[in-house]
Amino acid sequence: MTGMDGVDRMEGRGGMTAKTGMRLTVIGCSGSFPGPASPASCYLLQAHHEGRTWRLVLDLGNGALGPLQQHIDPTTLDGVVLSHLHADHFLDLCGLYVMQRYHPHGFQRPVPVWGPADTPVRVGLAYYGHAGTEVSEFEFSPVVDGTRFEVGPFAFTALRVNHPVEAYGYRIECGGRVLAFTGDTDACDALSVLAADADLMLADTAFVDGRDDERNIHMTGSRVAQAALDAGGVKRIMLTHMPSWNDPEVCRAQAAAVWPGPVEIATPGLVVDL
Repeated sequence: MTGMDGVDRMEGRGGMTAKTGMRLTVIGCSGSFPGPASPASCYLLQAHHEGRTWRLVLDLGNGALGPLQQHIDPTTLDGVVLSHLHADHFLDLCGLYVMQRYHPHGFQRPVPVWGPADTPVRVGLAYYGHAGTEVSEFEFSPVVDGTRFEVGPFAFTALRVNHPVEAYGYRIECGGRVLAFTGDTDACDALSVLAADADLMLADTAFVDGRDDERNIHMTGSRVAQAALDAGGVKRIMLTHMPSWNDPEVCRAQAAAVWPGPVEIATPGLVVDL
């Protein structure tokens, strides 16, 4: 957002200025499907760099494009970074595709999208209902384990995590700060690299100890906390991706039994300045 004085400032709550570092805004944090109070996975990242504000989203799950517009104009997006291709993490790319194609004022350029190699096929299939239709409004870049890329001030490292489909967590560095986004995963060795010395670990907590026994899908609060301790140097943990049947306070208590500091819970609209 540019003010009358011509200075580019961050949008969102908290009075963030050009001198403030990376900002995380929770757009959607419901696990597996949109909940009654939250869309599915979507997190807005913003940072000032080279005279303007850069804006990215981590995941764009079903229901997220609507509330995203309460925070930014989607035509200003510098990119979308996908953890994996389950509907609750990518499906609102279909809406963004429509917005790009038919917006009366248009987008400046195709929106860059990073994600698994099958992303172009899956987006085309989700929108058109059949394979083979190119979605030219996006500029797709595939990621694999260890892929590194930069978008403005943000430096990303993709790490393959432990989920039934090809899935990635991202280590995001900006202005000397580190955000570790696990995506959907159970505990795995990659989390130690992902989260080492992170200022904030934003972690999948869809499962509950004593209720969900199946492994290699999601973490519980206690497994999030243990992963953060194993990584070393993690300053804060924030639990997210809880389905509507989870009691967040149960997840918090399970994490708190292992983690020595406060346990934070992601909620829609929450703004965190790092």
